[in-house]
Amino acid sequence: MSIRVGIVGISGFGGGEAMRLIASHPSYELVYAAGESSAGSRLVDRFPGVPAKLAELVIEKWDPVTLPKLDVLFASLPTGTSAEALARVPKSVKIVDIGGDHRYVEGWAYGLADVWPAQIGGQTRIANPGCFPAATLNALAPLLVNKLIEPSNIVIDVKTGISGAGRGGDSKFGYAESNENLMPYGLLKHVHMPEIAKTIERLSDGSAAGLVFTPHLVPMTRGILATIYCRGRATTGQCLEAARHFYAGRAFVRVTEKPPQTKWATGSNLAFVSYAADPERNLVIAMGVVDNLGKGAAGQAVQNANLICGLPETTGLDGIPVWP
Repeated sequence: MSIRVGIVGISGFGGGEAMRLIASHPSYELVYAAGESSAGSRLVDRFPGVPAKLAELVIEKWDPVTLPKLDVLFASLPTGTSAEALARVPKSVKIVDIGGDHRYVEGWAYGLADVWPAQIGGQTRIANPGCFPAATLNALAPLLVNKLIEPSNIVIDVKTGISGAGRGGDSKFGYAESNENLMPYGLLKHVHMPEIAKTIERLSDGSAAGLVFTPHLVPMTRGILATIYCRGRATTGQCLEAARHFYAGRAFVRVTEKPPQTKWATGSNLAFVSYAADPERNLVIAMGVVDNLGKGAAGQAVQNANLICGLPETTGLDGIPVWP
């Protein structure tokens, strides 16, 4: 079975990671690659380690009017640049948008694949969650669904590697500025805040009015660690048991008693969640770890594509994390 696949924004970090996963996927055939600054170059010129079968594929200038026959299109474009163009892609082409333009937009399913896979299968337009939501919402979902925490009083503190800014990120994400440095950013108005709040409300049937979300840039390439402070009377054991039950049979979410580390997920589509609680203090701490380019972007995008194409969702995603 060969499913014809295209990637828009292939020279960026998200698009490049999607290409890496698709190159070894047993059912996907990459037949179209598009970009802006990279248009006209061969794939091997941008990614010298690509398999020989993809080396001579020429990166085209992105134009939805000139798409070849495709089954699935992965779009990895900066937020604010994809909505108009993707609206002109034929309805027969399934789309997974790794960018931010279609999250909670009418006609697009929000692709939080490990939380509600049944609502993704059969769809044709999937909005991939952002990298921060992928780390935080997987950790929060079991607690919210089981009413173990208050949805209106959640404080999220997140540390992220610099590749989360994308290949075209501004200068503050460069090596000289990031090395030996720790920096908060996007205070009170980060672009991922709305989708996190809406998903908290969707999972809990409550209000996320008191949500606080603060990301920090740390000097590493990949990885996200979310430490989330919640109000609730549950014990640590109750939180762990709720997560184990919620994710029973789910291939990619690992519930661990030890606090998770970013290295555990590097290069994979895994998400690690853990909890620590003190009922006497009305405190629950949830922790979530993902690779921001894996589960936080291209890994979950391929998982979503598998779901909408009727494939086992683990297809092409069985690789274990890179260590060390």
